[in-house]
Amino acid sequence: MKIEFAPLNTPLVRRLQTAAVLLWVLSFLLLAQVCIGILVILIIYNYWFLYVPYLTWLYFDWCTPEQGGRRSQWVRSWTVWGYFKDYFPIHLIKTWNLDPSHNYIFGFHPHGILVAGAFGNFCTAYSDFKELFPGFTAYLHVLPFWFWCPFFREYVMSGGPVSVSRKSVSHVLSKEGGGNISVIVLGGAKESLDAHPGKFILFIRQRKGFVKMALTHGAYLVPVFSFGENELFKQVDNPEGSWLRTLQEKLQKIMGFALPLFHARGIFQYNFGFIPYRKPIHTVVGRPIPVPQTLHPTAEQIEELHQTYMEELRKLFEEHKRKYGIPEHETLIFK
Repeated sequence: MKIEFAPLNTPLVRRLQTAAVLLWVLSFLLLAQVCIGILVILIIYNYWFLYVPYLTWLYFDWCTPEQGGRRSQWVRSWTVWGYFKDYFPIHLIKTWNLDPSHNYIFGFHPHGILVAGAFGNFCTAYSDFKELFPGFTAYLHVLPFWFWCPFFREYVMSGGPVSVSRKSVSHVLSKEGGGNISVIVLGGAKESLDAHPGKFILFIRQRKGFVKMALTHGAYLVPVFSFGENELFKQVDNPEGSWLRTLQEKLQKIMGFALPLFHARGIFQYNFGFIPYRKPIHTVVGRPIPVPQTLHPTAEQIEELHQTYMEELRKLFEEHKRKYGIPEHETLIFK
């Protein structure tokens, strides 16, 4: 059940909003380690009656993140997510009606540091998604790494995310009768290294797997741009070719995820900390690109649709950038 919040801006409400965002950040940075620590303690102290049943169940449940996940409406409706959304605040804007008889791929841009817009709009019950897109179910695809950690994987899945593997995307897009949306942050971990305020660098030229998946399943492509995503944190300067960027890219290839060195504000001061700045996020959903089903698409067909997608993404950015305070001369940079 979705709880509506009164439009209050009292000191208490602002503190609750800050606490909600802090919990969200800590869940990204620390909760996985805590969960691993709990499992290790159970094993060291031989609480076999707790860890043996769980590990047995985990063995049989391992593929669930690739089979639609296991979302919990109760978790998605936690009051904390309402405060989280209103902290920035996060807005979802629809520019075009979607036909629920089709399945869709939402290409989400940019990645930012922690993808707050994607989480707030597609993983909680407090966004306007259900009102704007009735008849649809959205699945946010994230790195498989998040589902490898015991206990933590249950928390991640409860919000609705699923794996970004090819098998997982195919499962979502194979729904007969339509109504499913795969939300894919196309720039991935690599793009987070370019997430600096005032910059609009998208790692997309080499990302063509989503186009092939769209053609194979006949899923319509929809560009989505989240204005304000890159403004939430500051990142240590890491230009290409620098020792820091070289190290980050090597670690990203080894581990599968990036380690941007970011900072923002603290709990009681605004000079330094890991709580994102209060910057509004406007996630704008663009016009769908019809995609005829092609079971065995050629390289030429993939390239043509990829170019069309990039053109529509650029149009979306140009049409809306002035509404959200972006100077006229700024444009998207595709890498």
